[in-house]
Amino acid sequence: MRADQPHLSSVGSTIRRPFLAWPGWAHLLWAGLFYLLVTLWFGLVYGGADWFTAHRTARVRIHLDAELSIPLIPAFTLGYMSIYLLFAAAPFVLRTRQELTSLAVNQALAILFAGIVFLLLPAQLAFAPPENLGPWEGLFRFADRLNLDYNLVPSLHVALSVICIEMFAPHATPAGRLALRGWGLLIAASTLFTHQHHVLDVITGYGLALAMGWRSRLAPSSQREGEAPAEP
Repeated sequence: MRADQPHLSSVGSTIRRPFLAWPGWAHLLWAGLFYLLVTLWFGLVYGGADWFTAHRTARVRIHLDAELSIPLIPAFTLGYMSIYLLFAAAPFVLRTRQELTSLAVNQALAILFAGIVFLLLPAQLAFAPPENLGPWEGLFRFADRLNLDYNLVPSLHVALSVICIEMFAPHATPAGRLALRGWGLLIAASTLFTHQHHVLDVITGYGLALAMGWRSRLAPSSQREGEAPAEP
């Protein structure tokens, strides 16, 4: 190698892979399989816990009186529903099977833990039924139906979104990481301003997501690095 010829490994180490990129059809099919499995698991645990609590009379108070003064801002439904953009983006950001597997495992474990707590702390929203939703009526009612009635502590809406964000963050620039975490805070705030959750739910949901991230960081380095990105 000539002295004036750049060393390929040093050049490659300075090149950051694109945050979003086409991962190939095989990778999308792999992601689709995980989406299906996690969705079925979510339906079983989330729906089952809600059904069980509906047939119980016990309820645990989880809110402070001051929370009842939080205004209902129906426009925050957009931020609330943006969680599905995170789910859709996952295979385009996490472009190795190892990363997708880690995401699915973290979400499945969060769902399991939350389901146990839902049963231990049967709760119910203390906010008055929403009125005067204006142009947000349809979207708000749709989101409200997805939430069911009793599964509050911890907020899985917050937990699942922050799990995605924390797994996306290492692939982003510093500004991108700031934007991603700002998005996570917006989703967390939206659960309050749409009166879908109380403050305790949000805090515990955020903490659950960070715990899942901590679990991932304890994995061996070879597992965290994963395999080479999928080819198109």
